[in-house]
Amino acid sequence: LKRLHFLYCGKKATLVVGNVLPLRAIPEGAVVCNVEHHVGDRGVLARASGDCAIVISHNPDNDTTRAMIGQVAGGGRTEKPMLKAGNAYHKYRVKRNSWPKVRGVAMNPVEHPHGGGNHQHIGHASTVRRDAPPGQKVGLIAARRTGRLRGQAAASAAKAD
Repeated sequence: LKRLHFLYCGKKATLVVGNVLPLRAIPEGAVVCNVEHHVGDRGVLARASGDCAIVISHNPDNDTTRAMIGQVAGGGRTEKPMLKAGNAYHKYRVKRNSWPKVRGVAMNPVEHPHGGGNHQHIGHASTVRRDAPPGQKVGLIAARRTGRLRGQAAASAAKAD
């Protein structure tokens, strides 16, 4: 699409990128986006940046739902590095309170079981049992094994590095 590009909607619209057609008028194998899940919901499927859907078959019971021909712009958006803390701040501000991630050893003992001390160390075994209450379940939860890797496991771990 470009500036001053005309878009057409309806069953008589041509099969050109940007036009909105009913699914019964779109051939199988066509790349579409902004697909309606129910008739008249204005499109809920395949709307994220760079997203698309492919028509693989037609259902005569639900063939009046509409879709836009083509792919959504902005593909590869997540591959670009954020570079600045401000970009991460604005990204997570609209999502959820999951940034910044503060380590437990950097906190005070009233805030986290790993907090406190004169230098940053956990201070006790970091493994915790499976049935521990919430708030205590931090660290290695129900670890299958502890200690240094020995034998075949150590060799395969070294080879992976």
